Amino acid sequence: MALFSSGSALSFAAPVASTATRHAKHGLSMQTKEALANELNPAIGYFDPLGLADADFWSQGNDATWGFLRQAEIKHGRVAMMAFCGYIVQANGVHFPEFFGPLTTGATPEEQWFNLSLEARGQIIAFIGFLEFWGEFGGKHYMRGGRPGEYPKFENIPAQWWLDLYDPFGIAAKNSPEKKAKGLLAEINNGRLAQIGIMGFMAEAKVPGSVPFLTGLVPPFEGDVMVPFA
Repeated sequence: MALFSSGSALSFAAPVASTATRHAKHGLSMQTKEALANELNPAIGYFDPLGLADADFWSQGNDATWGFLRQAEIKHGRVAMMAFCGYIVQANGVHFPEFFGPLTTGATPEEQWFNLSLEARGQIIAFIGFLEFWGEFGGKHYMRGGRPGEYPKFENIPAQWWLDLYDPFGIAAKNSPEKKAKGLLAEINNGRLAQIGIMGFMAEAKVPGSVPFLTGLVPPFEGDVMVPFA
C-alpha cells in the first residue's frame, strides 16, 4: 500500500507552504512521489518494489496510470475505514433498522450479510453501483486530469441532490491550506491502517489464531469470506 503514497496526498489541496520550502532546499518538489512519500511515512520513505508508479496501464500513459493508482488507494482506504468501523459496530450488536429488509441476524458481521434477503442485497449493491457510476462519469476523470479522490457533486440529475459527499456542509472548504494538507496525509495513513485492520478481522474470523491480538475477540466464521455476494 505504501507504493501509492505520494500522489494520494494531492487529492484535494495544495501542499503546505513551509513543507514545500523545506523540500525545495533539497532540490525536491512536493509534486514528486518521493517527497510526498516521506511526508506520509518518513521511517519508510518511498517504497515501490514493483515499479507500478512508473508503469503504463492499458497504454494510456504514465500520468493516467498514476491517476488510477492514486484513485485506487484513496477509494480503498475510505471503504476500509468504513468497513473497519462497521465491523466493530455490528460485532457489538448495533444493527441498522429495516431499511433493506428484515433485521440482520448472526453471530458475526459476515453471517449478518449472508442472512440478508436477496432483495436487501440487491438494494445495497445497486446503490453502490450508482455511486461507482457517478464517480466515473459525473466529473473530470481522474485518469484524464481530474483530481483523484474528489467525488463529483450531484448536479443536473433528476433527484437534484445538492449535497456533496466529500464535504456536504462546506466545513472542509473553510479550512486553511495547511490544515487541508495535514488532513490529507492523515486520511491516507488512516486508510492504509484500516485496510490492514479489516483484513485482520477477516483473517482471524476465518482462521482463528492467525491474528494473536484478536484471538478470542473475533468469533469464527465457517463460510467463504471471498464470496460475499453469493
